[in-house]
Amino acid sequence: MLVIFGLVFIIQGLTAVVGAMAGLFILAPPLAENPWTIVTSVYAHDGIWHLLSNSLALLVFGWPVARATTRGRFHAFVLVTGSIAGISQVLLTDFAAAAPFLASTPVAVLGASGAVFALLGYLLTSNRLSASFASIIDVPQWVTILVFVGLALTVTLVTAAPGVALIAHFTGFLLGLLAGRTRVLHVNSESGASRSVV
Repeated sequence: MLVIFGLVFIIQGLTAVVGAMAGLFILAPPLAENPWTIVTSVYAHDGIWHLLSNSLALLVFGWPVARATTRGRFHAFVLVTGSIAGISQVLLTDFAAAAPFLASTPVAVLGASGAVFALLGYLLTSNRLSASFASIIDVPQWVTILVFVGLALTVTLVTAAPGVALIAHFTGFLLGLLAGRTRVLHVNSESGASRSVV
């Protein structure tokens, strides 16, 4: 994944010289205009510091998840959660910009932050401690969802800064919490006997 980030960053630099970078990598409304950016925007970054921060977060949160699942599932998880997070950011800010009572402008996004937050959420709810806690205490599903939404809001607000895609962070983290709870990346013991459990 880090190699993909690096290669895409180099390609971004080359395409920026000819003015084609935005149309190839930046997810912006309307989504139907450049639909491939739903995928490419997940791997693209807005500068070296954005790339380095997401790469470091990917190492910290992604490494334990990657070791507990297959390479294909891990990459699919990053792509799907990152894409959904980006789409939610673009659609909701576009909707807010169209609403007469909200002072907002449509935004364009790029980066793996939504996917990184999904990995963090997955890591929090798919580990042995969380599973043990969930098996001891019988909590109604609606309470679990409320707790997850509250946790996602808290983490999102803690990471708030100008220019940060807060909706993408919230969406990714919430998706990760739910995916971890249902263990969508879980590998059966016969096919993953040598893999460590998150």
